[in-house]
Amino acid sequence: MLRTIIISPERETADLLATTLGHFAPDVELFRVIHDYPAPLDLLRMLRACAPDVVFLSFENAALGAGTVRLLETQAPGLQVIGISKACDPNLLRESMRAGVREFLSDSFDVTSVADALRNLQALLQRKQPVYAAAEQILSFLPSKAGVGTTTLALNVSAALARGRENRVLLTDLDLNSGMLRFLLQLYPEYSIVDAMENVNSLDETLWPQLITSRFGMDLLHAGRVNPNLRIEPSQVATLVAFMRRNYESLVFDMSGNLERYSLEVMQESRHIFMVCTPEIPSLHLAREKMSFLKTVGLDSRVRVLLNRVPKRSMFSVEQVEELVGARVAYSFSNDYYAVGRATTSAQCLAQDSVIGNQCTEFARMIPDLKPGAATQTPHNKKFLEFFNIGTPQLLGQA
Repeated sequence: MLRTIIISPERETADLLATTLGHFAPDVELFRVIHDYPAPLDLLRMLRACAPDVVFLSFENAALGAGTVRLLETQAPGLQVIGISKACDPNLLRESMRAGVREFLSDSFDVTSVADALRNLQALLQRKQPVYAAAEQILSFLPSKAGVGTTTLALNVSAALARGRENRVLLTDLDLNSGMLRFLLQLYPEYSIVDAMENVNSLDETLWPQLITSRFGMDLLHAGRVNPNLRIEPSQVATLVAFMRRNYESLVFDMSGNLERYSLEVMQESRHIFMVCTPEIPSLHLAREKMSFLKTVGLDSRVRVLLNRVPKRSMFSVEQVEELVGARVAYSFSNDYYAVGRATTSAQCLAQDSVIGNQCTEFARMIPDLKPGAATQTPHNKKFLEFFNIGTPQLLGQA
């Protein structure tokens, strides 16, 4: 399917072309009609939202048309442009060719002419699709078990990533059963990620701001109210993540830990998967179980462990945790209940001068330099690991 937009200050011309494009549905989708030459920033936002394959661009104003072509080439290499005009003017045709436009339509926009132009450009698109800038820093925070503080770390690391830089950050709560982001920050917007999923094919720069909340220099998309009957298809998540990647430099996802199919879809897109656990036996055991599963789907190399609530005298060393879970520990966060409690009661991020608040800032600075989380070597301390093994039960009466 070809995604198209029309940019034309001549409404009659745009309406006539839109009517013709309707004959090609569903193979050709007209996503937007813009009745002026958009300013550079507006054009950029529109491209990020719509990700068109073909732009029908008016050359009624040759200078503005040529300038728009240059912007399109800069922001989306490979995007195909068809020049349009209400009349067949040789001067406009010449100006469009100078701007690099391969196809030009005018007059009545009959079905045959439009079909020929689209067919020619489709052949080019098969060789080279439009390239849109997309976020490479995609981070998934995965709890080993409920209650290990994953949302607190995801929130405060995200805020640190956004702090003091031109870096658009989006934090999304993907725990659709018991998402805590809405509670921690006392978010009351009517819409949530569920609405984003339901409207994933029509998301644009007008609808998106209604779904998100902006706090702490970043955007937040909460999980909404508990809905056990909710079903989300991985294809919906893939489309939503593609939209997010075009509009942000950093994406952070707060996972449920249930390893749903849609969660695995996001983790497949993630550069790092941060397994959050505490240095306690149940948490470490479940971290090891999840690591084993992630290995079966080829995601183990992206996993790094975040040890949370580490006391001054921990039962397990970092080396023992790495040996047990099978992944490197990226960072250890202190047990700072007072700072966390104070932030929760005030619906704020952690104080930057608190121990754990400072650690979140320090860890955020480390993330760009983190290497893939290669698994640890074969363990040697068999006696230590045997404590966590669940052996095969013997049958009654078996020797």
